[in-house]
Amino acid sequence: MEINKWLEEVSKQAERVNTISEDYYDKYDIKQGLRNSDGTGVVVGFTKIGSVHGYKYVNGEKTPMEGKLFYRNLEIEDLVENISELGFENTIYLLLFGELPSEDEINNFNEVLDNYRKLPPQFTENMILKSPSNDVMNKLQRSILALYSHDEDPDTLEIDKILLQSIKLIARFPTIISYGYQAKAHYFDDQSLYLHNPKKGIGTAKNILHMIRADNSYTKLEADTLDLLLVLHAEHGGGNNSAFTTHVVSSSGTDTYSAVGAAVGSLKGAKHGGANLRVRKMIKNIQQNIDDYTDEAQLKDYLMKILKKEVFDKEGLIYGMGHAVYTKSDPRAVILKEKAAELAKEKGRMNEFNLYSNIERLTKEIFKELRGDTNICANVDLYSGFVYDLLNIPKELYTPLFATARVASWCAHRIEQLVSDEKVIRPAYKSLKNEPKDS
Repeated sequence: MEINKWLEEVSKQAERVNTISEDYYDKYDIKQGLRNSDGTGVVVGFTKIGSVHGYKYVNGEKTPMEGKLFYRNLEIEDLVENISELGFENTIYLLLFGELPSEDEINNFNEVLDNYRKLPPQFTENMILKSPSNDVMNKLQRSILALYSHDEDPDTLEIDKILLQSIKLIARFPTIISYGYQAKAHYFDDQSLYLHNPKKGIGTAKNILHMIRADNSYTKLEADTLDLLLVLHAEHGGGNNSAFTTHVVSSSGTDTYSAVGAAVGSLKGAKHGGANLRVRKMIKNIQQNIDDYTDEAQLKDYLMKILKKEVFDKEGLIYGMGHAVYTKSDPRAVILKEKAAELAKEKGRMNEFNLYSNIERLTKEIFKELRGDTNICANVDLYSGFVYDLLNIPKELYTPLFATARVASWCAHRIEQLVSDEKVIRPAYKSLKNEPKDS
């Protein structure tokens, strides 16, 4: 039998026998996506690492509020305001050790990171260049698992050794994604291949720009902006999909490389880490289909059509607007919008910035008109893809940069799981074998 014809037949059967009616979720009060009926997450554990707040309860009612994001006990606004140099390195230290470092501590910590930024001998040649991938996230995940073989005690569950494994991974992520992208660009896109060694003393953000650009050059504003992006993406509570994945996989007693690799696999999913790419596609669609995107009436009319599933991808979503937790505002978006305006002005692209800003404002108007709902806010993804574009960062690196920002959080959540909860996470699934078969 011809394989494609056979697959077409059996795939229909596989889909049919594995489809579960929505009615069962209501009948047995099963929380789809571990979400309560009001959209809040089902509480499954504790964390000290970070917290996200977008609503409060008043007299038992879920009430919208301005968004708040905490890294440990610090609000994100205070964190951003209180650190100027090596902001991301300060954030890593905060997530791992629970407090901001002193000047001596951050200098020592950055020196430790610098010592591990280079990849092991022959790793670049054998793991990255000889087996390039068209997807940098795929290459990142494979590289993490390959680093297991370069560790003398990879399966250790001793916290000091796990901490060293974590620091090495945090230090090497920028190098892996930079080289992974260069290999992809060369072998798949027929571009020139150039590999720059990471430099000591300049921090993560500058090293990334140094390694992905042919001429190694960047402005202070560019470096500061990327540093801010890394800080804003570094942590988002224990319930986001990749952090929860880290908790689940770590609870089994597996190694650090497997746990972090699983988190990367989670983030690779379009529903988690790829949102800013969908925003960019939507923006390009708007620019191509509106005569004058600076005309607010035309823009509002087109946004209406997007919501009504008449244009673009016909999903009825304005990407970059709305969030699972935040209601009135996403503090990351508020902070990033200001920096985006500054960078857009320097690059002479204020018309594009105004397009994003108008989408944010007009979407709120549309939701109020159509649904009587004003509690929709821009999320960080509305502006992050635009900022990456302003930095001339290839779209293939958007999600890998998200992973680079988030790996310290994954490592912190892994340590928290191992020291605080010895039980393997093992929820239950309700069997439907005794239910009548669907027609």
